Amino acid sequence: MDRIERIADTFSKLQQEICQQLEEADGKGNFNHNSWEKNLGNGVTSVLENGEVIEKGAVNFSFVKGDFSERMERILGEKGTKYAATGISSILHPENPWMPIIHMNVRYFTLDSGVSWFGGGIDLTPHIIVPREAAKFHQSLKEACDTFDNQFYPDFKQWADDYFYLTHRKETRGVGGIFFDRQRPGNPEEQERLFGFCVALAKKYPEIYIEFMNKNGRKKYTEREKKWQQLRRGRYVEFNLIHDRGTKFGLESGGNTESILVSMPANAGWAYNYQPEAGGFEAETLSLLKKGIDWINFKADSQ
Repeated sequence: MDRIERIADTFSKLQQEICQQLEEADGKGNFNHNSWEKNLGNGVTSVLENGEVIEKGAVNFSFVKGDFSERMERILGEKGTKYAATGISSILHPENPWMPIIHMNVRYFTLDSGVSWFGGGIDLTPHIIVPREAAKFHQSLKEACDTFDNQFYPDFKQWADDYFYLTHRKETRGVGGIFFDRQRPGNPEEQERLFGFCVALAKKYPEIYIEFMNKNGRKKYTEREKKWQQLRRGRYVEFNLIHDRGTKFGLESGGNTESILVSMPANAGWAYNYQPEAGGFEAETLSLLKKGIDWINFKADSQ
């Protein structure tokens, strides 16, 4: 089995495991698994809708190969004539506004030029930011990173702050997390270490979210909190359509459009020139949507 086929086989099995864990935690929703095949490859788009906690969620797997176009070269800044890529991408939109949106992606990309790399990450987008919950999320990511390299968390945390940023709004998408790209293995040992890191993140992902589901998934909420959730979802849509490189590359490469855009929430909202009420949870959340916050050591008196 070729290297990328071995990685793809592992990712495919992990996708199934993640879906099973999330279904059990939700207690009502079930993933609809849609296998697809095109000239460039194949995949499985797994979508859960109208669950008890998860309003809309997707856990997608793909393994594609094809010609490396000039536009792909411009997007990725690499040279080649053929490419192959495999990965898992997941997004979960909850019903309850006290539950955060979460996103996870792990991927492996290789070119016929001999260049290959791993990328991925996990990031959290709370509708209403609770600092102690953000701190626990970041601590969990740090522990996962430190198992492989103590420098991973500080480097990849900064990368997430910079990447998940809406420049036109001058605000971060959420409380960040970790994000990494172009991690190029220099030897077989490094290849296995980076692959192992991606696998560990994919396994950590449902564990993190199930803890949120158990704590806040069935928490009572008001109409005010629900309206705010719709506005924050609108920001999420803006990022995915304007800034996300994965969306751009997926559409350019001729990938499965429904799978690429399944990351969108079931519904979202926009309000012209919205101004939050002073002292409310809306204003507090907006004040925390900025780069460089050390969530793990966030001051207790700010919580």
